[in-house]
Amino acid sequence: MRLKSPSWRSAVPCAAAALLVLTGCAPSVGVAAATDSNNPACAPMMVSLPDTLAGAQRRTTTSQATAAWGNPSLVILRCGVEVPGPTTARCVGVNGVDWIIKEGDPDWTMTTYGRNPAAEVTIDPNKIASSSVLAELSNAADKLPKVRACVGPADVENLPSAKAG
Repeated sequence: MRLKSPSWRSAVPCAAAALLVLTGCAPSVGVAAATDSNNPACAPMMVSLPDTLAGAQRRTTTSQATAAWGNPSLVILRCGVEVPGPTTARCVGVNGVDWIIKEGDPDWTMTTYGRNPAAEVTIDPNKIASSSVLAELSNAADKLPKVRACVGPADVENLPSAKAG
C-alpha cells in the first residue's frame, strides 16, 4: 500500500498561514537606522539595554542599532546618530552619562553628549517620564566610549584666563 504525500499546493498555504500567525504576535517597530548605526562601538550598549523601560516592554525593531519600548512605542532609541559638538543646549548628567535634552512639542529628543558614537532617545514626556527613561538607559549608554563631558557656567568661570601679551 502506497501512501500519498501531501501536495505542495496544500503545504505552501499552511506554511504561509503559520508564518503569519507567528509574526503577527509581535510586530516590529519601524525605526530608521542612524548614519553610523554599523559602528561596532554601538554593540556593547545594544546588548545591555533593559527588557523593560519605565514599565514598558521592549519590542523588536526593523533597523540595526535601534530599540523601542511600549505598544504603541513610548521610547525609541537609535545608536550611531551624529555626535553633538559644543552646545548651549540643556545638558544633564544621569548616573555618569551626560545627555543633551531638546524639548519639542510633543516629543523630546535626548542625545548622549561626549560619547562616540552617540545615542539618541525620543519620548513623549506626557506619556513616560524622561527621568525614569534616562536613569534606566544610562547604564547601557555608559558602554559607549566617553570622549568629553558637559560643562556648566561654573566650570567656564573657573578656567584660567588668557593673559594679553
